[in-house]
Parts: sequence; structure tokens; C-alpha cells
Amino acid sequence: MSPLPHHLLDGAPDGAPLILGPSLGTSASVWADHAAALSRTHRVLRFDLPGHGGSPAGLLPRDGSATVADLAALVLRLADAQGWDRFGYAGISLGGAIGAHLAVHHPERVGALALVCSSARFGDPAGWRERAALVRAEGTAVLVPGASGRWFTPAFTGSAAARATVADLRDADPAGYAACCDALAAHDLRSELHRVGAPTLVVAGREDPATPPAHSRELADGIPGATLLELPGASHLAPVEQPQPVLAALRAHFDAPAGDDAARRAAGTAVRRAVLGGAHVDRSVARSTPFTAAFQDLITRYAWGEIWTRPGLDRRTRSCITLTALVAHGRLEELAMHIGAAIRNGLTRDEIEEVLLQSAVYCGVPAANAAFATAERVLSDLDGTT
Repeated sequence: MSPLPHHLLDGAPDGAPLILGPSLGTSASVWADHAAALSRTHRVLRFDLPGHGGSPAGLLPRDGSATVADLAALVLRLADAQGWDRFGYAGISLGGAIGAHLAVHHPERVGALALVCSSARFGDPAGWRERAALVRAEGTAVLVPGASGRWFTPAFTGSAAARATVADLRDADPAGYAACCDALAAHDLRSELHRVGAPTLVVAGREDPATPPAHSRELADGIPGATLLELPGASHLAPVEQPQPVLAALRAHFDAPAGDDAARRAAGTAVRRAVLGGAHVDRSVARSTPFTAAFQDLITRYAWGEIWTRPGLDRRTRSCITLTALVAHGRLEELAMHIGAAIRNGLTRDEIEEVLLQSAVYCGVPAANAAFATAERVLSDLDGTT
């Protein structure tokens, strides 16, 4: 039997199975910090793509015929080796494409899915064929100078984390990298997204030039019931650049609340941080007193742990409903907070404007007038912060 891809395991053997897939040009280390945190509740398996990290390049055909289906078959072999009939799966870019393929063609195996900075089709196939030919001829070092600009925002490119990630690309085997390019060239799942039945989280980096937010919106629109999270200040490798928001979203998605208060509290805290921002939640906790502690716990468990975690509506839709309700009741302080939350949940400014216009008809012009003033102030503040 051919060798398995190189992989790492974290967490207790009886933890819920969760597989983390890397992006092209990176190794399993791209998920290192997330694996450490997720392994508290999961048995986490991270793998290297062929020719990356510790995986041999020969796991994929070298004649240009490699496909995402070939990569998905390798992941299934890894799961079978662990005795996992069903597992959660999160993947970045090409790693996400592998997960989407599995969810479409092997739905009985994927219990929950997260697609991070990924796409149903990664642009013109000719571009990937050209990159494969370039790397076969000159090696992956030719791609290194432009890698940071594709993967990270300018402010992050000089960080130690960015340099370490780019080093993975420099060390990748040209044959394995090129074969992965061939797989990306052949990948087009657009007509099959409706077949994804697993609960799906889609995460986008607002400043991602490789898979722009429009690609993530196409995934979220095409996959029934999918939730979309767009992260400001993040480019293509959002888990490296914005690890905490990505971790909070993954925890909320894969740690479905059980029927006990502790589980609801944990899930609610994760979603609350992802939607409102960690700084806001930290301030709320710091301001909590013995008199208000029970109320804080109530909204964490009930509003965030039971309602915002339900799979029936995505977070964008929940934000639209919340904004309308707050306009109707004139809760301007809460509205200001949820304008920022709506941006984090992927609403554009134009979409927020449409929600407020709709509210003017059904909630009253004076209420909408105050809401527009509040929203304009919040968005101006966000522009100033940016």
C-alpha cells in the first residue's frame, strides 16, 4: 500500500474527530495554534499536502492529471487509518476545496465543514497550468518574493509568523507543488454546491486577493444554510493573520452546544466574541458585577449559546433581523454595537443601508432617521480606525 500523507494528531483519542487541511504552499504548521486549542474538545488531525512538509511528492500523479478528488482520497485514507467513519473538516484554500469535494461526493463522512479563504473555482485554469510549468522548471523559490503579498496584508508581511509560513513554500517539493496546481486547475464545484448537506461555515479575508470575498459569498450562497464570516484586516491566510477570530468561529461551528449550561456557555462565548469582537466582550466581562453577573451569564447561554448558534439562519441574516428589531425599539446603543457586528458577519455597507431603508417603511421614518445617524457614526469610526 502506498504511504499516507504526513500528519499530526492532537487531543485525546476519544475526542470528536476533526481534520484540518492546509493551503497550497504551506504545511500542517499553518494550523498549529488552532490545533492546540481545538484539541481540548477534539481529536485533531493535521496533514501535509503532497510535496509539502513531510509528505512525499509521489502521492499525486506528476503527469498533469492530478485532481482534488485524488487529494480527497488521501484524506479518506487518513480517516480510515484512524477508524473514523465521520469527522469534521476545516480547510484553507486548496484544503477547503478538498473538504467541499468530500462533502459533495462523500456526504456520509463529513459531519460539519468549514471553508476558509477558499473557492468553488480558483480562477482561470490556464494560470495554474502556467504556474505548475514554472515551478517544475525553476522550483518554488521563484514564487517566494510575491508570496507574502498574496497571503498577508502589508502590515503583517514582516511578522515572524509570515516569514515562517513563507519558508514552507521555499521548502516545498516542486513536483508536489506543481501537481497541486494541476488539481486546482481542474477544480470547479460551482454546479454542485447545492449538494453540500453538512453544516457549513465559510470564512473570508476582506483583503484577500487570491480568493476575494466574492468567492466566499458564492460558496455561502450556493451551500444550503451556510454561514459566512468576513474578517477585516485579513488576507488569504486568515488563520495565520487573524488567529483568534478564526479560532472563535471554528469553535462555535464545531462545538455544537449540548443540552447542558456549560456547553451552551462555551459555545455562546465563542459566537459572542466572533460577532461582537473580543475587545467588546472583554470589556463587558470586566464591567460585570455580582449584581449583573447572572444577567451576563443568561445572555451568553441563551441569546448567544442557543439562538445565535442555531443552524437554521446564517449570521448575515441574523444580523439583518437584529438591526431591524433594534431600530423598531429605538435601542440606539445596542444598534451601534450591532452595526459593527453586522460588518463582522459579512454585511456590506450598502446592505446595511438597505436594511435601514426597509426599517424606515415598517418601523417609522423617525426611528430610521436616528438609526441612520447612529450607523453613519459607527461606520465613520470604523473608517478612522482602519
